[in-house]
Amino acid sequence: MEKLFTKPAYVIITAAICNMLWGSAYPAIKIGYELFAVTDAPQKILFASIRFILAGLMVLALSVPIQKKAPTFKKEAFFPILLTAFVYTFLEYIFFYIGLSNTTGSNGSIFNSTSTFMAVIIAHFVYKDDKLTAKKLIGSAIGFAGVIAATMSGGRFSFKPDGEGFIMLAALCFVIGSMISKHAAKTTPVMTVTGYNLLFGGIMLTVFGLAPGGMLTQISAKGIFVLLYLAFLSACAFTLWTMLLKYNPVGSISVYNFIIPVFGTLLSALLLKEDALRWEYLLSLALVCAGIIIVNAPKKAQKP
Repeated sequence: MEKLFTKPAYVIITAAICNMLWGSAYPAIKIGYELFAVTDAPQKILFASIRFILAGLMVLALSVPIQKKAPTFKKEAFFPILLTAFVYTFLEYIFFYIGLSNTTGSNGSIFNSTSTFMAVIIAHFVYKDDKLTAKKLIGSAIGFAGVIAATMSGGRFSFKPDGEGFIMLAALCFVIGSMISKHAAKTTPVMTVTGYNLLFGGIMLTVFGLAPGGMLTQISAKGIFVLLYLAFLSACAFTLWTMLLKYNPVGSISVYNFIIPVFGTLLSALLLKEDALRWEYLLSLALVCAGIIIVNAPKKAQKP
């Protein structure tokens, strides 16, 4: 697995697939809200919980023939896996689902790209070999300028704490959760970590959604299809991403996160009829992508 997931061509293809899937989640979630008649916060959390429970069960079921053993883990691995589920699935998607309902799919995908720049800052304090540099600071500044550009409407700054603000909190949870899952995958098979992360996180979300009376009352074949697609993309993307994290530095693969806002914005325009050709969005996408690429650009080889 290490030889496979460290080959440059395979890393590029795998990372691109993960981020294209995550980008497609933005319009898919909004379509799901409409099909299931989801309006309040408890319903949104319950909708998310079903998605992740299904995704976790998918991963755990597939892990048996792939890993050739039952998806079990040692007692000492329980807390890291539970912590991964709490941050990576439970907290992240509480913020994500509520935040996305209060902003556009295009804005959501662009603001979520702040995870790349948060990773640069947090990695400075967590990993000794991943310190801040002038290049990273410049790239982060350009990227954040792109995020701000996405909030400009008619030349005025517009930012909703429970919309774009929650999306940024979800991005922070994604970064921290990625680091925790990377640690958990050192001693436990990746599919086992991913499966229980999604399953445990989904169960937590279920309790959180049901407690205030959340209920999905409008069920349709189209709605079930969208829900199954969301579950599939989570199962696939989280498994592959955790595998990449296990064998590669966080910074070296985070460059591919620029695909999320591009793909999310394009699909939101296509499926949700959002105006993605506004100059604010085009400028934002250009700056966000430039910032991510600069942050993750390889060092120049020193002349002998």
